Amino acid sequence: MTSGELSYTHGTSGTALLGDTIGVNLDRTAARWPEREALVDVASGRRWTYAEFTADVDRLAQALLASGIAKGDRVGIWAVNCAEWVLVQYATARIGAILVNINPAYRTHEVEYVLNQAGISLLFASLRHKSSDYRAMVEEVHGRCPQLRETVYVGDRSWDALVARGTSGSREELRSRAAELSCDDPINIQYTSGTTGFPKGATLSHHNILNNGYFVGELVSYTEQDRICIPVPYYHCFGMVMGNLAATSHGACMVIPAPSFDPRATLEAVQQERCTSLYGVPTMFIAELNLPGFASYDLSTLRTGIMAGSPCPVEVMKRVVAEMHMAEVSICYGMTETSPVSLQTRIDDDLEHRTGTVGRVLPHLEVKVVDPATGVTRPRGTAGELCTRGYSVMLGYWNEPGRTAEAVDPGRWMHTGDLATMREDGYVEIVGRIKDMIIRGGENIYPREIEEFLYGHPAIRDVQVVGVPHETYGEEVLACVIPHDPAAPPTLEDLREFCAGRLAHYKVPTRIRILEDFPMTVSGKVRKIELREKYAGR
Repeated sequence: MTSGELSYTHGTSGTALLGDTIGVNLDRTAARWPEREALVDVASGRRWTYAEFTADVDRLAQALLASGIAKGDRVGIWAVNCAEWVLVQYATARIGAILVNINPAYRTHEVEYVLNQAGISLLFASLRHKSSDYRAMVEEVHGRCPQLRETVYVGDRSWDALVARGTSGSREELRSRAAELSCDDPINIQYTSGTTGFPKGATLSHHNILNNGYFVGELVSYTEQDRICIPVPYYHCFGMVMGNLAATSHGACMVIPAPSFDPRATLEAVQQERCTSLYGVPTMFIAELNLPGFASYDLSTLRTGIMAGSPCPVEVMKRVVAEMHMAEVSICYGMTETSPVSLQTRIDDDLEHRTGTVGRVLPHLEVKVVDPATGVTRPRGTAGELCTRGYSVMLGYWNEPGRTAEAVDPGRWMHTGDLATMREDGYVEIVGRIKDMIIRGGENIYPREIEEFLYGHPAIRDVQVVGVPHETYGEEVLACVIPHDPAAPPTLEDLREFCAGRLAHYKVPTRIRILEDFPMTVSGKVRKIELREKYAGR
């Protein structure tokens, strides 16, 4: 049923947008609550008050200045969650360098592209994590990345040597650099998988991400009393914006439970650090709830938290509220290009709104649902493409004006590519995707990137990649392959070996179908929907 009212709404607010840079905002918080805890890295046992955290941020910022990092230079970070990640985030912002987030799951094929496309001159990297030897991979690609001058490894003497440069740096130089900065300067590049091959670098400003973190925090009522457990990755906006910037703009404490998600470490951190808020995608909460001994953890300090990345099943939400004490848990919807959150449920919303919708528009933002073909706003209750506009929309894709123009129209509306309906009450439901994006455990995967990579396999003549349902991850990656020699088709093991070390693990196909041809439209396009439907079952 539809009404005459159009699918457009905007977020009114009596709370003003912040006009600060990230550095100025951090200074304001530290001046107000110098002795409150700012950061706890549970794995290493280290902790900082706001006074200590700001001092270490400044020392690292001075070290970057002493290393010749100018305003607008790109500084990469290819690391798992740790205290150093947070220090680099705020130190680069302090001097107007552009932090480039690199997914720790990336392999040589992807990291080489990002280093060159962004023009990274200084790279911070983990030494190793699980099966990833970051130093070996950097050494492999270094000669093909001419702008990369220096790599600093977290936990290595190179980190200590860099920080030592900050002790001789001039605080006057740091103050002088801060005075040159505008809140509209680019401060962060985050790579999102591209529909036509390589990822695009969404470029975000102080104003974009500081305000988004602040208002996400406002909607879950953060104060300096809150302690936020952040098991989600920092290379995503979920960790560094909704986590870190929501915390520091409210004087709350950032708690890092582990380098990467571990359900036991997460629950132990909540219990040990008396956390009041917990973040995660639904699969993370499911893993925590199903952990042996779950009931033995004291989670009574939890009040709120944020669930995002994919829809939350009703039964999971009921357990999160009842058994994890998160009565004020919030659902968020967004995308990297919008810093990231556009829609969010409120802490007093009922169960149906928290599981049936992705919330309503944030303060100071606009959303609408339009006909994808004409751009005309649809009546409420009818499906169309979700668009959003306001302070959160990215500056653009790094050095790619053509691709920026495809995503952001002349009216500055960001076209999300998601199909949605807006209810009478302004809450939005996501009903599908216009493009063929696969979402596996909260990770966005674009088939075209994997297809272009697999075309390099000597046994593959043609390939189409689609997402098919998976019980745990929501979707998994299926490669539909036409082999060069039908008598000697590639196996799934062949594909996985070909991808190993070159594609992030979550992009590697977990299923394969050998075909003679693809279903086609009359205009000669592959009918991916038919492939998805046909091979959805095992």
